[in-house]
Amino acid sequence: MTGRERLARRGRWVVKIGSSLLTNDGRGLDQQAISRWVEQLVTLREAGIEVVLVSSGAVAEGMNRLGWKTRPHEVFRLQAAAAVGQMGLVQTWEACFWKHGVHTAQVLLTHDDLSNRKRYLNARSTLRTLIELGVVAVVNENDTVVTSEIRFGDNDTLGALVANAVEADALILLTDQKGLFTADPRQDPNAQLIAEARAEDEQIQAVAGDGGALGCGGMITKVRAARLAARSGAVTVIASGREDEVLRRLFAGEALGTLLTPDREPMAARKQWIAGHLQARGTVMVDAGAVRALTTGGRSLLPAGVLNVTGDFSRGEMVMVLDEAGRVIARGLANYGAEDARSIMGHPTRAIESILGFMGEEELVHRDNMVLA
Repeated sequence: MTGRERLARRGRWVVKIGSSLLTNDGRGLDQQAISRWVEQLVTLREAGIEVVLVSSGAVAEGMNRLGWKTRPHEVFRLQAAAAVGQMGLVQTWEACFWKHGVHTAQVLLTHDDLSNRKRYLNARSTLRTLIELGVVAVVNENDTVVTSEIRFGDNDTLGALVANAVEADALILLTDQKGLFTADPRQDPNAQLIAEARAEDEQIQAVAGDGGALGCGGMITKVRAARLAARSGAVTVIASGREDEVLRRLFAGEALGTLLTPDREPMAARKQWIAGHLQARGTVMVDAGAVRALTTGGRSLLPAGVLNVTGDFSRGEMVMVLDEAGRVIARGLANYGAEDARSIMGHPTRAIESILGFMGEEELVHRDNMVLA
């Protein structure tokens, strides 16, 4: 089954709409455009598609209400703008969906919500419950309280992580461009639209550009989001939200925008979370034998193969596994905290109890809790 054919069947879509679309390039919320997208989303639901909406626009709408022409850099000003703009944004979505008898729910997330195992599972359960109840979740980053250290950085990444969490079949990224081009079409009249590519094709990153004045993403964030979404088996479409009936036409199988397809089969839900877990709490450097065991043998990471441990992580937190050249080999959940890991590194499993005074797990990172890079 091709990627386009996958879009034309029942399933679950995460649809992300960018700031420039929602606010008509900064001129305030585009009520008519939002109404048209809602009509299409309702049609998709009636056709059997379960929908989760990731909505940008809070900061941009707040800027418009406050009369700001330039996006501020200070976190507290962005938070103030988000607080002002979120009011109008949510009210607009709710009013438009309510006309069709569809309930909505506001879900505000920070990076911590999807990087902490317990909170991730809570967010995942909430989103899945809303889907089961037939409620459209309107997801946005919680810009009002988030700090620069724990930001997603853009709603493309948020959309991909939500797609992982709800095991979506497709991630639809609606933007003000028709898709991914071979060059910037605003500067190069000979640029060609890339109709389809593999999400993990390194070459497509070379043609991705920077974000606009209102948003903080760009094509590069969309390509990265597609790679994240691909890890749970989802296809990604980058398409223009200004195309007439864009969502309905995608569902009908029309070749709009750029389709980015996954290379691999869907991972288990636990491994999806690890793969999308962007904030490592520490690193574990391993020797060449351990690299071979992990990458070709499908083995767990034992303390004996560990050369160095950095960071201040606790049991159950994510660490990056590095080779001796510093390359990331894998990401996984540590069975021991950093202090204990440093104590047992380089030692055989049988020595763990005598060194620590207790025996926890035989492995420092179990293969079931590990995703290769």
